[in-house]
Amino acid sequence: MRNKQRLNSSDSDRAAARDSYLPIVPPQPIESSQQEVISVPPAEEVFGKDGLMARLVVGAIERLLTEFGGLRAEGGRAEQGGGKNGRQGRRAGGLQLLGDDAPRAINVEREGRDVSPVPKPVQPSTSELEEQIVNLYARGVSTRDIQETLRDIYGIEVTPTAISTITDKVWTQVEAWQSRPLAAIYPIVYLDAIHLKLRRDGKVANTAIYIVLGVDLDGQRDVLGHWVGDGAEGANFWLSVVSDLQARGVHDIFIACVDDLPGFKAAIQAIFPCTYIQRCVIHQVRHSLAYVAWKDRKVFASDLQAIYAAPTREAAETKLYRLSEKWGKTYAIAVRSWENSWEDLATMFDYAPDIRRLIYTTNLVEGYNGLIRRVIRNKGAFPSAEAVRKLLFLANRTITRTWTKPMLNWATMLNQLAIRFQDRFPT
Repeated sequence: MRNKQRLNSSDSDRAAARDSYLPIVPPQPIESSQQEVISVPPAEEVFGKDGLMARLVVGAIERLLTEFGGLRAEGGRAEQGGGKNGRQGRRAGGLQLLGDDAPRAINVEREGRDVSPVPKPVQPSTSELEEQIVNLYARGVSTRDIQETLRDIYGIEVTPTAISTITDKVWTQVEAWQSRPLAAIYPIVYLDAIHLKLRRDGKVANTAIYIVLGVDLDGQRDVLGHWVGDGAEGANFWLSVVSDLQARGVHDIFIACVDDLPGFKAAIQAIFPCTYIQRCVIHQVRHSLAYVAWKDRKVFASDLQAIYAAPTREAAETKLYRLSEKWGKTYAIAVRSWENSWEDLATMFDYAPDIRRLIYTTNLVEGYNGLIRRVIRNKGAFPSAEAVRKLLFLANRTITRTWTKPMLNWATMLNQLAIRFQDRFPT
């Protein structure tokens, strides 16, 4: 009896202690279903088939499915298809809550819209969208591919006309860049051309695009312009290009590196008579090997390399004489091409090896042209000269973005050029 009283006392003490730690929750506004719990109705009204708890659980599930769903289920399996508006409206019996009693149907409210757990694509601003279009266009991406890219990333449709209108906004920049003032002196200039298809007067023809790349007194590379020709590459058009350089402020060019186009030297020296011409040795090698039989090309090319790799001009001329003695009768045209062009091929021997490696070939502008060709390789015929200039300007802006450092060992080369051209070098 005493133990039972002690036990009862202990239980009452623990209950009192527990009650003392219960938090006091201030009354809050609650929904009608929660008000029913407060009123403590009979057990059947709370836990029965259609009781309060069943309604609370079903309501919670319906709300979750409505807010985060995208489910359309019949008998526990997702439906396929359903059409454009298949997810709208209210679905009854799609899901069921199982319990001890009969299953209870769960309704999914669609509220007249397609609800999906996948977030919609972020919509860009107008300026961001235009910048993306211009960047894609500058990399040679076709209009159709630009449309598909914007559709996949942003979920928006942009017409070809809109893309053309956006890219046309850079035309003022194209004009300003092509007519900008240039430096007064360029120690080294490279002149070359690429070819593309251009539609004119209802016909498609291969057209030369004239490109000039200069190295200024700071050793920085700069593309001086793109000129759309009127057909194949020719010395007459090069004359107009060089004249345009003079009109934009160029007063002197020390060395001009060119290919083997006939009349190139005369076109340049008609405007800049004191400019030294260095013909591209690599172009000359290719030209001469075209007249050599395949079985002798390897040996002939080795003899040519001995000429342009010689340490001095005198040594190179000795190698050229031996080439003539060895191959002059068999391949007269190939040997004669070197002899007739020797003055322009040998210009490089007047300079130290650093400058010689820089000017003996037009590889610097050829590398730039290769990047341009990557941009236009997927293009068909251009509709106009303006379209060519627009794309080349945008491509040039992308290519030259990394041209931030001067040429390697430029300080040393600049001192050598200052001595070599002391009467023309700025003080």
